[in-house]
Amino acid sequence: MTAAAGFDRVVDVLVVGSGAGGMTAALTAAAAGLDVLVIEKSPQFGGSTALSGGGIWVPGAPAQRRAGYSPDPQAVLQYLRQITDGLVSDARLRQYVESAPRMLEFLEGLSPWLEFVWKPGYADYYPELPGGSELGSTINVPPIDLRRLGDDEDKLLQPLALAPKGIWLGPMELRSFYRIRQSWAGKAVLLKLIARMVRARVFGERIAAIGQSLAARLRLALRDGGVPLWLNTPMIELRTDADGSVVGALVDRGGTPLRIGARRGVILASGGFDHDMAWRKEHQPVVDQDWSFGNPAATGDGIRAGQRVGAATELLDEAWWFPAIQWPDGRMQFMLNERMMPAQFIVNGDGKRFINEAAPYMDFGHAMIEGQKTGVTHIPCWLITDHRSFNRYVVGGHLPIPKVPGAPVPTGRKVPKAWLNSGVVKAASTWEELAAKIGVPAQQLRATATRFNELAHRGHDDDFCRGDSVYDNYYGDPTLPNPNLYPLGGPPYYAFRVVLGDLGTSGGLRTDEFARVLRDDDTAVPGLYAVGNTSAPVMGRRYAGAGATIGPAMTFGFVAANHAANHAANRQVAQHAGLDATQTPNTPRR
Repeated sequence: MTAAAGFDRVVDVLVVGSGAGGMTAALTAAAAGLDVLVIEKSPQFGGSTALSGGGIWVPGAPAQRRAGYSPDPQAVLQYLRQITDGLVSDARLRQYVESAPRMLEFLEGLSPWLEFVWKPGYADYYPELPGGSELGSTINVPPIDLRRLGDDEDKLLQPLALAPKGIWLGPMELRSFYRIRQSWAGKAVLLKLIARMVRARVFGERIAAIGQSLAARLRLALRDGGVPLWLNTPMIELRTDADGSVVGALVDRGGTPLRIGARRGVILASGGFDHDMAWRKEHQPVVDQDWSFGNPAATGDGIRAGQRVGAATELLDEAWWFPAIQWPDGRMQFMLNERMMPAQFIVNGDGKRFINEAAPYMDFGHAMIEGQKTGVTHIPCWLITDHRSFNRYVVGGHLPIPKVPGAPVPTGRKVPKAWLNSGVVKAASTWEELAAKIGVPAQQLRATATRFNELAHRGHDDDFCRGDSVYDNYYGDPTLPNPNLYPLGGPPYYAFRVVLGDLGTSGGLRTDEFARVLRDDDTAVPGLYAVGNTSAPVMGRRYAGAGATIGPAMTFGFVAANHAANHAANRQVAQHAGLDATQTPNTPRR
């Protein structure tokens, strides 16, 4: 094929970004017979997907239907309407509910690598709302040996905190593992981990689960389909014609500018602006430091490129908030199960509780933000617990088992000295001493502890209803009448510093139900699509359930590619190439 005038290379669809949304879009377009190119800014593929829990929120997924469970689409739509509170169009919500199951069905039929499973029990985040599910709709992929990637193994984006060789946990195993002191199932998972470490050393296995497995499987499917992926290739700018239609992009390929034409469209899947602190301070002034778990390469390139060609944006003040611990070396650690532990409460700068500690992480983040705006310190806040609880539950990655010399994680009955020396964890023998160390009023902290213990003895949190939701109970203690409530006992008491982490920004380019990028007047920018965190979220300001970022990214990647395949967005590029806009120069891929 000869390149069109003004371009160094012409394809049908150019996908910018190699996370789950981008790779799903590329697979869909290629299956429709289109010539596809995926470019990735960083030297590694996978994006934030590779750093994630790998869940995909898809009510009505094929894996659910195979298990005999079929959520009513109208009920799911009602659920989404409630949690999005009018911020998202009905057309987008309907598209998601209808297309998400079709997306997974398509992928399952496309490649043997793309295997999806459902294990009921991880509830939606608001299961009490009409349409919410106590069984949950989080879909996962099985673990995979990364040796299957061959030369691509070293190109998969790795988490910042790597687990020891052979250590991996499936999504449902994590729950059991957190109950290592409460159940035989938890102890069995520990034995599994030891066995996995042995296998890794003996047989050289390199097993990966959750987000690593999902990214690896999508990459293997791309490779089998012959879809090229260019790493180290950032997009510099979008190219438009005289009418304002997007006709391609200028990219940097190994230090050489290349002009890539796109007959059917450009799909932006390059993530949010997680690590552009100047931009975050502009739109999210409470974000004091870079506390994001998102892809290190996510600095908003796609969003800015869309803005430069006339695109509107929405919800740039939002992120997928997730309270976290930041250790002195900068390493971030999720605070999830700790907030569901029975014998703990979280206080603000006034020494008061301010939310159901076990609430969904987006809601907890919003409470921190709104509280901070009142002038009372909520960022950071402090999780308060006692010595008994520390030695009964997994806290901050510490395993409540006897001291194991050389263990890859902290063990033993004492809080690690390094934690105390860092200032991230405080210890004290009295409430007054602890209050002084964390800078809150002593009388109020004691009053909060007294009130919490009274509620715990009664078995119901009258103040914030902690434990009323099935979601709250998930990582709680099933041996208790209320899995999320138990009185604090005697000292020493501990306080863990909690900061406002996030899984990435969630605001971005305004899009319609076909993932087309829209202008301020809601007209589409021809030839331009956006998915994942490059687009404004279909979830609004809430989080429907585990996988509510990856699910929409993959779904709208699927939708965008199908729309591009069925609607020639850029006739001018095709004409320059000597082709009709409905033709492609390539043989359709399988």
